[in-house]
Amino acid sequence: MPPVISPWHERPLAEDKHRRNDHRSPFQRDRARILHSAAFRRLQAKTQVLGVGMNDFYRTRLTHSLEVSQIGTGIAAQLKRKYPQLKFLFNSMSLIESLCLAHDIGHPPFGHGGEVALNYMMREHGGFEGNGQTFRILTRLEPYTLSWGMNLTRRTLLGVLKYPAIRSQMYIDQGSVPPANYRQLKPSQWTPVKGIFNEDKDNFDWVLAPLLAADRDKFMSLAPLSNNLSYPHRKTAYKSFDCSIMELADDTAYAVHDLEDAIVMGIVTREQWDKDVAACLSQSDDAWVAKEFSSIGNKLFSSEHHLRKDAIGTLVNGFVTAILIEEHPDFSDPLLKYNATLEPGFATALEVLKQFVLRHVVRKPEIQMLEYKGQQIVMQLFEAFASDPERLLPLNTQSRWHQACEAGQDPMRVIADYISGMTDEFAGRLHQQLFDPKFAGIMDLGQ
Repeated sequence: MPPVISPWHERPLAEDKHRRNDHRSPFQRDRARILHSAAFRRLQAKTQVLGVGMNDFYRTRLTHSLEVSQIGTGIAAQLKRKYPQLKFLFNSMSLIESLCLAHDIGHPPFGHGGEVALNYMMREHGGFEGNGQTFRILTRLEPYTLSWGMNLTRRTLLGVLKYPAIRSQMYIDQGSVPPANYRQLKPSQWTPVKGIFNEDKDNFDWVLAPLLAADRDKFMSLAPLSNNLSYPHRKTAYKSFDCSIMELADDTAYAVHDLEDAIVMGIVTREQWDKDVAACLSQSDDAWVAKEFSSIGNKLFSSEHHLRKDAIGTLVNGFVTAILIEEHPDFSDPLLKYNATLEPGFATALEVLKQFVLRHVVRKPEIQMLEYKGQQIVMQLFEAFASDPERLLPLNTQSRWHQACEAGQDPMRVIADYISGMTDEFAGRLHQQLFDPKFAGIMDLGQ
């Protein structure tokens, strides 16, 4: 009898590949497909926090994703030792690597500025959001197959679902009025909805198909309405076990490694650190947090490179080793019943670091100017392509445009797919090609 295959190992499109001496696990194959995809390679030229091209030292989306992968596997290894009774949840480090490598693959050029710009231009066509685009690339767009994207396993796709609900369920109309001119667009009025695009509901339903109805309904349920004005839409309440590890790794990399970039570039000062981080966390109820954060600034802001690297390693290790597994008894499937979570003192410390980076790095006017510029480039590209797609879009994208029209689908999603896949440099050069009268030559539109 043929071996019984777990539904979590299944792929949307059945495969019968007989390659010579290929003994890889399903998740090793998933990792390889992600690593070798064009969408993953383009992350090397997409903004993480600081703009691509400002300096060759700090992180891009690609190096960030590699660091998230390293932290994610470290978390999984720690949890595997701490919880031997849950060893069955850790049957592949390649799975965690895949999730971490793929988690930002749908983010557009120019960081949050590009995301808000596409969401605004798609406001009447289903919106845009980076995590939803990640799912779309993995399941539909990346040309590993004709129409099933990378054709990844169901468990890998479950793990990338940071927000497991359809956009239309979470969207709340803020009554925002489009500005008279793109230059006046305020990102706070056009916040993207964190979820799966309506057009991708079929693939979303396939991922959740093995779950019992009660588990599926609860997993898709929404958190209570928040009074957080910075995020005006509904949010999902749950994530899978694998996703919880990936998200902790992502948050740690953002808070610690992006902090390192900011220190090296002189964007944040020791005085800001002492006031906003050290003074707060030195009073922590957790002894390790209180001790380390009261003195680690000496190394972080040292002119000696090796001392700063040692401090960064100490912080990452602290977070990785302070992760626990909590149980949600209302779920029956182990992939939903268990979640990774930080010990309370470390959860507070991570949030303080994230807010520090947000306040003193991301929101710094010099950084916001770069984000604003990218926002304008994306909106003007979208407007140009939407004005005459059969004239301006590359031939293969024109073909997708026609297919969408013939299938009764909204072809504007095709333009969003095309622009979101661009690197910062490609989008900038294409903008010059279209709008700069001094720009000479013909661009290769294939990227």
